[in-house]
Amino acid sequence: MTPGDPGGYSGHDRARLHAEPPKDPGRGDFARDRARVVHSSALRRLGAKTQVVGPGTDDFVRNRLTHSLEVAQVGRELGGMLGCDIDIVEGACLAHDLGHPPFGHNGEDALAGIAAHAGGFEGNAQTLRVLTRLEPKVVGDDGRSFGLNLTRATLDAATKYPWRRGEAPAGSSKFGVYEDDLDAFAWVREGAPERQRCVEAQVMDLADDVAYSVHDVEDAVVAGRVDPRGLADVVEVARVAELVRAWYLPDAAADEVADALRRLRAMPAWVGEFDGSHRALAALKDLTSQLIGRFVRAAEHATRARYGDGPLTRYAASVVVPRGTACEIAALKGVAAVYVMTVEERKPVYVRQRELLTELVDRLCATAPDVLDPPFAAGWTAAPDDAARLRAVVDQVASVTDARAVAWHGTLSGGAAGRTLR
Repeated sequence: MTPGDPGGYSGHDRARLHAEPPKDPGRGDFARDRARVVHSSALRRLGAKTQVVGPGTDDFVRNRLTHSLEVAQVGRELGGMLGCDIDIVEGACLAHDLGHPPFGHNGEDALAGIAAHAGGFEGNAQTLRVLTRLEPKVVGDDGRSFGLNLTRATLDAATKYPWRRGEAPAGSSKFGVYEDDLDAFAWVREGAPERQRCVEAQVMDLADDVAYSVHDVEDAVVAGRVDPRGLADVVEVARVAELVRAWYLPDAAADEVADALRRLRAMPAWVGEFDGSHRALAALKDLTSQLIGRFVRAAEHATRARYGDGPLTRYAASVVVPRGTACEIAALKGVAAVYVMTVEERKPVYVRQRELLTELVDRLCATAPDVLDPPFAAGWTAAPDDAARLRAVVDQVASVTDARAVAWHGTLSGGAAGRTLR
């Protein structure tokens, strides 16, 4: 057993795609993976990428980096409860959004349309590409980049959707790998059950949902977009239930969503009203903590009830989320969707963001490779066809922050892109 790593993980799990010289034996393989993600430039850039509302809109709003840190904390807690290696889980949680482009899911939708005929775009597939190809850390003697060259177990834990484009379960368009990354994907998934996520990836996914649902509502309350008292109103609850079914939990009945919100409002820590005072902020933070604990404990108890005690690693178990807990998480996500993401005032901003990214890709394609950063220019130059050249440009655009996308578009447009995108 490698020092610092618990049992339940084999040499196969610790293998790296590109063999490396022996390292300091005092630090485990998975701890090294986590450190590589922490020190990556891709993680730093998340600090200037949109989570739900653009960075810099106020002093409180979360960005992709703060979200990833919070996901890592939730995942570390649940992973530790289940006996997973916490460095694998934390590394995967920190890495899970590295492939997301500027402007959050709106930017992802824009790039998906732009690249529709060149393999598509998906933030999770882009994450695998960042980890195994784009992030500079390990390069072979032949010049091939292996990205961060993480272990198989950590890469597998970061793979939320272990299938190709078009192979998603019914009702989903998500996928986890592009066609030209299939070699690395096949190596990561060697010996894994087809289309099944390892338990560490399931912990990461649940931690993402928990952090997303709880913290986005916290942001919305502080910003004055959500009045907690309004969630008792029948009409408002119906609006939330409609978006929950449309976006997050298609098989949820309206009564299930209403019951979930009712249970949450019955919590002793629930914030009935919010006036922005120090006391109110502390009460809201306590609610956030209570909600995270509620969801994590429910999953831990249900999973242990099915699988018993002992470490649950790799493919030895699946995370069990009780139906009621899943509805509560989805209900909170629905609250954020209704009061933040779909409000009328945001729609022109979303349109302009998509237009900006489309125009930016067009102008970079027309002026590549000279205008691209050197690694992406090299990819463009080596590309065998137009689809591969477009992929190099999309890789470049996906890598940049919101602010750089706006500034770069302005430069290429002769300074015409200064309009607000917030």
